[in-house]
Amino acid sequence: MSEEVLINVTPRETRVAVLENGVLQEIYIERASKRGLVGNIYKGKVVRVLPGMQAAFVEIGLERAAFLHESDIVESGHELKGQIKEGITRLLHEGQEVVVQVIKDPLGTKGARLTTQLSFAARFLVLMPGIKHVGVSQKITDEAERERLRGLVRAVVGEEPENGYIVRTVTEGVGQAAIEEDVRYLERLWQSIQERIATERAPCIVHEDLSLAMRAMRDLVGPDVEKVRIDSREGFRKAVKFAEKFIPEVAAKIEHYPGERPIFDLYGVEDEIQKALEKKVQLKSGGYLVIDQTESMTTIDVNTGAFVGHRNLEETIFKTNLEAAQAIARQLRLRNLGGIIILDFIDMEDPEHRRQVLQSLERALAKDHARTHICDVSSLGLVEMTRKRTRESLEHILCESCPVCQGRGSLKTPETVCYEIFRELIREARQYEAQQFLVLASSEVVDRMLEDESSSVAELQEFIGKPVKFQVESLYTQEQFDVVPL
Repeated sequence: MSEEVLINVTPRETRVAVLENGVLQEIYIERASKRGLVGNIYKGKVVRVLPGMQAAFVEIGLERAAFLHESDIVESGHELKGQIKEGITRLLHEGQEVVVQVIKDPLGTKGARLTTQLSFAARFLVLMPGIKHVGVSQKITDEAERERLRGLVRAVVGEEPENGYIVRTVTEGVGQAAIEEDVRYLERLWQSIQERIATERAPCIVHEDLSLAMRAMRDLVGPDVEKVRIDSREGFRKAVKFAEKFIPEVAAKIEHYPGERPIFDLYGVEDEIQKALEKKVQLKSGGYLVIDQTESMTTIDVNTGAFVGHRNLEETIFKTNLEAAQAIARQLRLRNLGGIIILDFIDMEDPEHRRQVLQSLERALAKDHARTHICDVSSLGLVEMTRKRTRESLEHILCESCPVCQGRGSLKTPETVCYEIFRELIREARQYEAQQFLVLASSEVVDRMLEDESSSVAELQEFIGKPVKFQVESLYTQEQFDVVPL
């Protein structure tokens, strides 16, 4: 299996596409307007100490001074819970230089929230300078696996490491080579940050959390990736410099794409992104999936569609479900669907067919970066599964709720709206002493009133004893109307 990573850079947006055998599997999008400061490390200067609040304001070069509370100050060499509680004035004084990391973005009139406990992540590990501790994410619940991972880290960094390491949830099942690679990367990064801390003058930034392009190099470029193609010359230079310093084994795979044709067009990525926003996904056999995203869960329905098979119905259903299993695994990654997911495969009589479809789904999901868990087929023939939410779904990044239907996905018919107007006219005729009534509505509703419902309108005018006029409002949606007494 050959993999490629494509990076498309424009001034305000960066997009990363992961292709397997030429087919888009994952898309990542980062916009300049949405990039926060969380994770950035600054060399700052204390400008004010507030003993009453046990806090200090630190100038880090932003519009407003940032806020550092005593509870977020950790002295080097202490365990994670070894925070000092001896008063802010013992720990800080005005004019003091301090190295801090942003843990909360500025909001409204409030400045950023800071901590002195630095941490930065690689693919599988988080390094915490000065904390002599090796921990494992609480989300890894298997005790044997927790001990195995802790042992792997200690085998690389020693029993009493100079810096602390936390094993991330995605590390479950990985081997020692990946751990060693991460430790090397994090040590190089920490060395680089220390050099900047020693030479830069406060206030200044000493480490900015990686941009999407650099995170893609760190997290997505594994042994299976043959090349990374970047369509920006500046982006290419930065990527090569980053790779040579921190992940030298990746540097040779990076290429600059200078072509006239946009790189995403060349590989058909733009078309695939558009398709990934649609509810219906066509299968090659003629069957199709229907994907519905809601607040609480995502449902995926499998249908045979135009596929009729060659031998019998059971064979047709089995082949459609097998193809659907592969397509579902791809759509989960491509759309980045997370949380509870309900899969409604077409009912299969043969238990062996059910087993093979589930097996096929598990194999296809093995390539997913996000952790997934599949349950057995329920008595109703549904497959329940979960997928870890790692970031917002593609739909949430690119779309917003329809202002016309408010996200329902359907509109009241012109006929329904006409009858609502009739009821409103009767209601208002009883309340107001008007000479006549003016109805403002969309063209679809007014057309129906004057054509299909014209006899009903005549009856209504006779019933209320007042004439009714109609006026098209071009900006009104199909469901909007106003009844104005004149």
